[in-house]
Amino acid sequence: MFKEFKEFAVKGNAVDMAVGIVIGAAFGSIVSSLVKDVIMPPIGLLLGNVDFANLFVVLKQGTVAGPYATLAEAKKAGAVSIDYGIFLNTVISFLIVTFSVFLLVRGINRMRREEPPPPPPATTKECPYCLSVIPVKATRCGHCTSDLGGK
Repeated sequence: MFKEFKEFAVKGNAVDMAVGIVIGAAFGSIVSSLVKDVIMPPIGLLLGNVDFANLFVVLKQGTVAGPYATLAEAKKAGAVSIDYGIFLNTVISFLIVTFSVFLLVRGINRMRREEPPPPPPATTKECPYCLSVIPVKATRCGHCTSDLGGK
C-alpha cells in the first residue's frame, strides 16, 4: 500500500497540483493583505474615515450593552452581529484573485495558441476562357483547347 501511495504522490500531476495549491494559498494571503492594508484604507478615507473591518450590524446585544465602537468590542461582549465590512473585504479579495487568475489563464492561452499553417501552394487554376479547373502548369486548356500561353 505504501508503494502505491508513493507512486501516486510522485506522479507529475499530483506534484504539480500540490505546488499550485501552495502557491495559491500564498497568493491568497498576499491578496488579502493587499485588500486589507493597501486598497481599503484609502477607500475608507474617501468615504469619511470608514474602517470597513468595523462595519457591522448588531442583531443581539451581548453581556455588556452597546453601542460598540469596534467589531472586536462587540465580539468580546458576546454580541451577535452581521459583519458586512469583513464580507466586503472578502468580496474585493475574491474579485482581485479572480481577475489575476483570468489574466494568467489568458496569457497561457496566448502562448499555447499556434499560428495556423500557411495554405498549401495552389495546384490548379481556372481557364480564363471556359472557366474549367486545370493544372497550374498547363499551357493549353484540356477542356476548350485554348492556348493559355503564359497565363
